[in-house]
Amino acid sequence: MKSNDAKKTVSSVQRIVILGASLAGLSAAEALRSEGFAGTLTVIGDEPYAPYDRPPLSKNVLTGWLPAEHTTLPQSVDLQAEWLLGVPATGLNLDNREVELADGRRFGFDRLLIATGARARPWPDSAQAALDGVCLLRTRDDAAQLRARLAARPKRVLVIGGGFIGSEVASVCRELGLAVTVTERSATPLIGALGAAAGTLAGQLQRVHGVDLRCNVTVMALEGDESGRLRRAYLSDGDILDIDVAVIALGAIRNVEWLHNSRLAFDSHGIACDAACRAFDTDGMVTDDIFVAGDVARWPHPLYEGELLAVEHWGNAIEQARTAAHNMVSAPTDLRAYKTLPAFWSRQFGVNLKTVGLLRFADEVVLTQGSISERRLVAAYGYKGRIVAALTVNMARWLPAYRAMIEDRAPFPPVLHAPDGPAELRPVPAGFPFRGQPTHSPNATQTGPGPSTPPPEESSTSTKVKDPRVPPGFRPK
Repeated sequence: MKSNDAKKTVSSVQRIVILGASLAGLSAAEALRSEGFAGTLTVIGDEPYAPYDRPPLSKNVLTGWLPAEHTTLPQSVDLQAEWLLGVPATGLNLDNREVELADGRRFGFDRLLIATGARARPWPDSAQAALDGVCLLRTRDDAAQLRARLAARPKRVLVIGGGFIGSEVASVCRELGLAVTVTERSATPLIGALGAAAGTLAGQLQRVHGVDLRCNVTVMALEGDESGRLRRAYLSDGDILDIDVAVIALGAIRNVEWLHNSRLAFDSHGIACDAACRAFDTDGMVTDDIFVAGDVARWPHPLYEGELLAVEHWGNAIEQARTAAHNMVSAPTDLRAYKTLPAFWSRQFGVNLKTVGLLRFADEVVLTQGSISERRLVAAYGYKGRIVAALTVNMARWLPAYRAMIEDRAPFPPVLHAPDGPAELRPVPAGFPFRGQPTHSPNATQTGPGPSTPPPEESSTSTKVKDPRVPPGFRPK
């Protein structure tokens, strides 16, 4: 019965538009054809290139091992799609079911998938950002330009931001034998993604490999010469660096501005959608014909108290897009909930870091296998007595076991009896920055309560603050 309903729904959907010629957009297009969708399929992207793979940009492309133009993603099925590349969307008309493009064209749809992703956060001073030598790293063009600058053997590279992108750029610089300074406004690199405990290990790795790591330090200004060429940077610790290249690695901005006046519910964290990837409108109603996937989506995850997650992971772009594609052409009784665990990897300074689950949700972390000194370890992250995430360093083969524990809501700290485990499990605070504090690259984070998120627990402190007799400025002890 369900399959017959699905076929009826598929036949009623004749025009699908995908906004975002990215990994998520391509994955959705392939899934739609695999689901049996035979109607008109249009894929629109703001970059002039066919979908390409982003993870190699900060690794193999920068080292020169892989040309940027060789990152184009293969297509596993004949999509029979119309591709409109190099033209961004500028508006969405829900009443007419139309997408408006920058060149004035309008495209009608029966179903729309928004996978417009994110862009690199620029340096806040536009004049300094325009100096020759100030670089971003998000797109294929960014990677090609930065590769050319690194190949020219600059005297020193400054990386502003110690998140994953900044750390990988620093790793490449050292691999190329280049002098590099990393400034990080927090106490450790990767603190937004892994927490301070694991970030301390990341900082040790950087220093062992010759990175001039400056934590709790920001860049106050960039300065160029009369020709507009970047020459130096002024740091908050009073130091002045002579530099040729500065890489701005301050995280990402969701591409949502074009949705103003669209009546879709969005903010700087992305577009809110339900577990079926259907976008919410500003009245809190689910839109049955607008779907969201990839970096620009924020959706409730059942394992994390229903909080709306925003995830910038390669695997999330694929799996969420496939779920959205299925639901776009299925009957309401056949919809699937997207509840895949976030997963991420990074290769830097000779180690492979892999994670599963939502690390930022945790309040404690414990070393469960391996050792820090050998740089082979597994760390479990916990929240209120259950395991919610795990990090491996050069021990990725254990991740499936930890994934199962997370999905089963296993107790924290986990009881493993692992032969390479410590004699005693000693959890420590995970050390994530408090919510609202800017961090460079959390990659996966909760962005606010969802429909099923329980109310916050009342504490004696919050009770004191709510007492109407408490004067302004009162700070409870």
